Amino acid sequence: MTTKANQSRPKNCKECLEKNKDIDCWNPDRMLDTLMRNNHNVEQDWVLKGIPQLVDDMLVSYEKYGGMNHLEGRDLPSKKVVIDVLEDLFAVLFPGYLGDSELTKANIGFNLGSKLNSIYSRLTEETAKSLKYICRKISECPEDICEKRAHIVVRELLEKLPEIRTTLSGDVQAAYEGDPAAVSTDEVILSYPCILAITTYRLAHELYVAGVPLIPRIMSEHMHALTGIDIHPGAKIGKNFFIDHGTGVVIGETAEIGDNVKLYQGVTLGALSFPKDEKGNIIKGRKRHPTIGNNVVIYSGATLLGAETVVGDNSVIGGNVWVTGPVAPGTKITIAQPEQNYKTENHTP
Repeated sequence: MTTKANQSRPKNCKECLEKNKDIDCWNPDRMLDTLMRNNHNVEQDWVLKGIPQLVDDMLVSYEKYGGMNHLEGRDLPSKKVVIDVLEDLFAVLFPGYLGDSELTKANIGFNLGSKLNSIYSRLTEETAKSLKYICRKISECPEDICEKRAHIVVRELLEKLPEIRTTLSGDVQAAYEGDPAAVSTDEVILSYPCILAITTYRLAHELYVAGVPLIPRIMSEHMHALTGIDIHPGAKIGKNFFIDHGTGVVIGETAEIGDNVKLYQGVTLGALSFPKDEKGNIIKGRKRHPTIGNNVVIYSGATLLGAETVVGDNSVIGGNVWVTGPVAPGTKITIAQPEQNYKTENHTP
């Protein structure tokens, strides 16, 4: 049965283009017409002629925008290796939960020794590259100083793993106790994004404090991409830290957080402004993010900005609150309840 709608529908591509001149009509008829009009081997022609031209164009781009390429790989850590090492560190810190090895009490010692040896070797090499990235700018820098420093930094990080694990145990327990939906600590470790983000922070922070460039940010930004939680490795965070849900949380480089703090999704601990020198360049290295005391809860969407924002112990910051100054201990800040107006329209039949 032919309907009025079917009668008005274009029969082919040509008719479609005539009726809809501003619409790109792409259908099998048009595709076939295009292929028939260009029936030579497009791919072969482009491979033979187009790629050499593209190579020339890209080489020009490399010369013009040199800051976007790092040729010869000199003194630059491998992002892939750093991420692989980070995942192996997860397996060391949470054996049996994270990692791909089946562990038992009988084989865990051998497995742990093998993994730590591999981590030490790979991370030392990448740390040396990162240190050379800075050191190469000093012409009189001794040739082997970066390798020696890398061995010391990585050894000290690995020796702190038991201490880091103790701290992470408190973070896991804080998540379990702070979320009524949490069934067990097993569930928390296996599924909560905050555990991955906080673990990454606690590892990256040690490297940051040791003065290692690049690698701490590679770790933290990798985890930011995976979890939506952005914790700068320079921040100082105390014990029993919990981020509920987590998406959109931002914790800046000079932020300081005390013990037993709980954040919800969308919380920002950011900078209020960026002071500049006489030439208009941003002055770096100053305290510019908030300080949060002990036993503080900050609800979703709250924005706390600037170094002057110091939140006292036992305070509660409500959702969507904007804070740019000191908060006395024990204070509860909330937005005034909005007035809701309901309008009922009368419809006359």
